Parts: sequence; C-alpha cells; structure tokens
Amino acid sequence: MTDQVTETDQASKPWIFDFDNHYYESEDAFTRHADRSLRYRGVRWAEVDGRRRLLVGGTVNSYIANPVFDPVAKPGALFDWYRGNPHQQLIKDAFGELEPVRPEYRDRKARLAVMDEQGLAATLLFPTLGVGVEDAIRADPEASNSVFRAFNLWLDEDWGFRYENRLFAVPYIPMLDPEFAARELRRVLDAGAVAVNMRNAPVPTPGGHRSPFDPVYDAFWGLAAEAGIPVATHAGLDGYDVLVKMWEPGGEETSLFRSPLRGIVTKSRAVSDFYAAAVCHRVFERFPTLRFASVENGASWAPELLHRLDDAANRNPGYFKEKPSDTFGKHVWITPFWEDDIDHLVSHGVRVDRLLLGSDWPHAEGTREPADFLTESLSGLSESDILRVARTNALEVLNISID
Repeated sequence: MTDQVTETDQASKPWIFDFDNHYYESEDAFTRHADRSLRYRGVRWAEVDGRRRLLVGGTVNSYIANPVFDPVAKPGALFDWYRGNPHQQLIKDAFGELEPVRPEYRDRKARLAVMDEQGLAATLLFPTLGVGVEDAIRADPEASNSVFRAFNLWLDEDWGFRYENRLFAVPYIPMLDPEFAARELRRVLDAGAVAVNMRNAPVPTPGGHRSPFDPVYDAFWGLAAEAGIPVATHAGLDGYDVLVKMWEPGGEETSLFRSPLRGIVTKSRAVSDFYAAAVCHRVFERFPTLRFASVENGASWAPELLHRLDDAANRNPGYFKEKPSDTFGKHVWITPFWEDDIDHLVSHGVRVDRLLLGSDWPHAEGTREPADFLTESLSGLSESDILRVARTNALEVLNISID
C-alpha cells in the first residue's frame, strides 16, 4: 500500500494515525443491549454506600475507581509521574485536579473536531472500562458471550467501527467460548471492523487454563487471517493477579493503585508470555498471513523475548520452520510506551516497520497530546522512520487507506 504524505501535508492538515486512543464508556455501554435474563450474571449498576458502582457477575467491579467517569483525570496527568516522578508523589496525588467529562470523550463528532486540532488523521479507539470486565466473568462463558456482544453493539452505535474513515472503534472478543469467538468475529467483520481486540492471557477453563493458540481456536485465527485484519491485544486485566497473590495474598488490582511488588512481578509478563506462546505454539505456521498488534503493553519486553525465542530454537533443533525472532518480526506490530527508549529497541532487534504510535489519549498515563509522542519518543529517528511509525505502519497492518 502506497501512502504519500509530503512535508507540506504534515504542516497543513492532520496526518498522524494514532493506534491507541480511548473513549470513556457511557453508562449504558454494557446495559443498552443487555440480555435481562442474565440478571446478576451480567453487568448491572447499583448504589453502593451512596456511590454508583458497576456490578459484574454479581460482584462490585473495582478495576475503575469511578466507572461513571465524571469527574475524570486530565489527559497526561501522570506524565511527570511516569517520567521518573520528580516530585516524589503517590499516584493518587499525581492525578491532580479532576475535571468534568469532556464531550469528545463520548461523542464522535466532537472527537473528530478535536482530532483536527491535534493533527490526527485517524485513530483506533479502545475501551477504558471494557478491558477490565472479561476477567470478572471468566468462569461464566455464556454470560461473557452475551455481555460482550451487547458491548460491541453499543460500540458500533455510538462510535462506529469505521466512522468517517477516521474513527475506528475496535470490538472486543472474549475467548472463553471458541465457537462464539469465531461467530462474533464474523459478525463484527461484516459490520465493518478493521481490527478486533482480545486480552493477553491464557484462556480460563474449568479447573485450569489453555492456550488461545490451541487448535480448538483455529476457526477464529483462520477467519482473522483470511479477512486480513490484525488482532490487537490491548493491556487490561490479564489474569496474572494470581502470581501476585502467591506473594501478597489479598487485595484486587485496580487502575488507581498497585503495590510495588505487583508492578515488578506483572510488568510486561502477560504480553511477553502471550507472544511467546503464539510463536511456540506455531499459530503462524498454521496461518501465515495472521497479524497481531500489541497495544498499550509497551515494547521494552520485546528484545528479551526475541533472545529467548531464538535460544529456545537453538535448544530444540527442527521444532521451528524458521528463526523465531524472524517469525515474530513478520507478524507482530507494537505500540511502545512514550517513555520507552525507541533507539534501544531498534538497535536490539525490534523492526522500525513494526512500531506504531499509540498515545493512550485521553488517559492520565498517556501523553498530554497525541503529537507529544513525536517529540518525546521518536526524535531520534529519521524523518522517513517517523512517518512510518506515526502513520504508514498503521495503514499497512490494518490494510486500509485514508485521505
């Protein structure tokens, strides 16, 4: 795919493709199309101690401290905290003054107007609350299927899977039920989705887990490969809380606070394990055109994973058809964190043509403005490589064109 963007274009009109933007879900995101017969097994609102709280599977969901998102943190509020916390603040203090939810967080026309001001030609839109729901109903595949089908219907109505060829909302596919995963993938593809999202995680089963790359999921992977769309794995609740509880029993993970050990034990663990399993379970050998995009998982984990994959191949001659790091490089695109060292990544085996700009806007932990990613993260790259990371790579992995 050819994408011609001149220096004049960059100066005169929006040109950046942001691979990681977010909305703040409206209160009816999970309830507008909900199956009422699920009752407590699904997603419901309730008043708890005078506050409006979300019940998922009959239990108060604590992933988001304020699930109504009003007030909410300002975009990039944690910028300095992630830059090294020079003021030595606790994260709850670093959030700073909250503000009323802005129209562009929930209205697509308002969002397009803001994108023009930000220099964004297009963006993918991922959930804020939605990435913390699947884990809460992991023991109930039927409820999970119903909940996320309802969510995806809401998502298409309020944001659109391909709105004005600029806003691309990404539907969420739970993997608890292999048949449902393939069926829902077909439905959202027919509705115009250009990518789908799943979590970086093994799939819970009665009494244990299984790899999402088990052949029982091949109908899903085969359809994704045939359709030519990437499967995005956006950060969220990945089920690795069990590892932390081996060391620190009690206490659930929330978006507001993590114990120091939790951050150390789980940082980059799930995403690295997920893509290690993808290569080692040889899903790319079965589906050579399958593509993934790792979103909001950072990229610092990638060089070490590439080393481990190739080391595994050396110790198991004949197991892989090709060098595993090459397989990874062909099939996996990555959005680094804005604070990642891009020069280091590129010098340690991560391909420039597999990097994507993802600002995480308007979340507190992202950049204050999407274009800040250019100066904060990409300044060490050539102009041609900046264009690749900030636009061309996104169009190539999505297999789309925009104005």
